[in-house]
Amino acid sequence: MSSSGGLSRRRVPNSSSSPVDDDDHDAWGLNGTSSNGNGTPVPQQGSVSNLSHGGSAFQGGSKIAYDPRDLERSDEDARQGGKAPRLTIMEEVLLLGLKDKQGYLSFWNDNISYALRGCILIELALRRRIALVRDPNRRQLPPAERVLEVIDDRQTGETLLDETLRMMKAQEGERMAVNTWIDLLSGETWNVMKIGFQLKQVRERLAKGLVDKGVLRTEKRNFLLFDMATHPVADVRTKEAIVSRVVALLTATTSAVPAVALGKEGTQCRAARGVCLVCAAYAASVLDNAFGRLTYEEREGAFQRCDDILADFSCWPFGGASTANGKAGGSTRKRDAARIGMGSSAMGGREAVQGLVNEVKKEMVGGEEDLSFELVAGVLEVLSKLDSLL
Repeated sequence: MSSSGGLSRRRVPNSSSSPVDDDDHDAWGLNGTSSNGNGTPVPQQGSVSNLSHGGSAFQGGSKIAYDPRDLERSDEDARQGGKAPRLTIMEEVLLLGLKDKQGYLSFWNDNISYALRGCILIELALRRRIALVRDPNRRQLPPAERVLEVIDDRQTGETLLDETLRMMKAQEGERMAVNTWIDLLSGETWNVMKIGFQLKQVRERLAKGLVDKGVLRTEKRNFLLFDMATHPVADVRTKEAIVSRVVALLTATTSAVPAVALGKEGTQCRAARGVCLVCAAYAASVLDNAFGRLTYEEREGAFQRCDDILADFSCWPFGGASTANGKAGGSTRKRDAARIGMGSSAMGGREAVQGLVNEVKKEMVGGEEDLSFELVAGVLEVLSKLDSLL
């Protein structure tokens, strides 16, 4: 069949595509053949059909291109029990410490840098990238002194997490303890051979990451002698959601964990992330920024509740501090007396903490053999002693 202009329509023999597809391909010359003057099809050199590719729209096949990492992410979500949250624990702690309008942290806060390094290990453990070494003799040491290892070196998509993961993977020949890694990441070491493990400008890099996510914005402010980049809050609702979670978790009066205190439905380790957030914010001295709307008695009760949570989750297995304190007797009676003096119920506080422990245990894989959660207990033990360390 020829057109009025003397052109002939080219067909591909044994083609499974429809006539419409053939017409479209012919129009672009993609069928890989041409006609000579006698109408005999002649293969073209460099035609698309001669290229090796995994099936195509060009050939009329049903195969499509895909990124294998997409399948890995779906498998990872199933393995971790949910999707990774939009904000990491480090970013949430930094948001609690930032002044909303000024966009900078308190100049007198010496704890937050060390606490953020601990949050990096917690985030990697909750994402099932690192865990403690399975050694039967590890129980003879405190959780903070137990050795960790990399169990999955795939990237997370977060710059700080991936950088830390690469350093840990490169150090597999000389595995180190939880507290040692936090010291090295913070630069708290006298060993000049390991000073390269220090993570530089963590707060600034976290702030820029929040700018990329639309939570903060960047401004330049003049501080007498010099200019400094600040990061005021651009998305107030995101910070308000974090504050609401913290307050709901620390003011609950029943053993059931309030839904408001947990993250978005489908997020991995929601209860464990809530616990780590309040404990890390408490250690970083930014927790009081979330209590602006509470009365004095409510603030004191929330701080006492956080102290109890940190005590129960900085030991292994979780919740063991209540039993140990019950045997010792002294510290438990002091906490109860403090609550009674503030007019709060000691029994209600203990029930709320125990309910939180039970909720976190549901997220563990293998119960007390979950080495990633055991690593989290080691980090929280380090954070519980932060004031004495610094």
